[in-house]
Amino acid sequence: MNTMKNRVYLVGNLGNDPEIKSFGEGKQVARFSLATTEVYKDATGKKASSTQWHNLVAWNNVAAIAGKLLKKGNEVAIEGRLVNRSYDDKEGNKRYITEVVVNEMLLLRSKKSE
Repeated sequence: MNTMKNRVYLVGNLGNDPEIKSFGEGKQVARFSLATTEVYKDATGKKASSTQWHNLVAWNNVAAIAGKLLKKGNEVAIEGRLVNRSYDDKEGNKRYITEVVVNEMLLLRSKKSE
């Protein structure tokens, strides 16, 4: 049961092209966002939707693949884990962020095929 801890599965559309950065020893990191939309009926019975945005981070081989294959608008399934971190902004204020570190991804539909 330990293998099921801290696992996230999301299917959604990319909000931007992955931003790829390379650094020492051939390492890469890709950062991009994913929108997941839930469609439901509201209290009056009308169709409504709610979109959540997720910050994604991919490392090394997964980052390289993301940089080659993924584009804004693509529909993607991802599997990863949640990570919380903090940083100090330009004004010295502590900021907190939650990211999904991507372990696996599957391109479901590219923007070109629509």
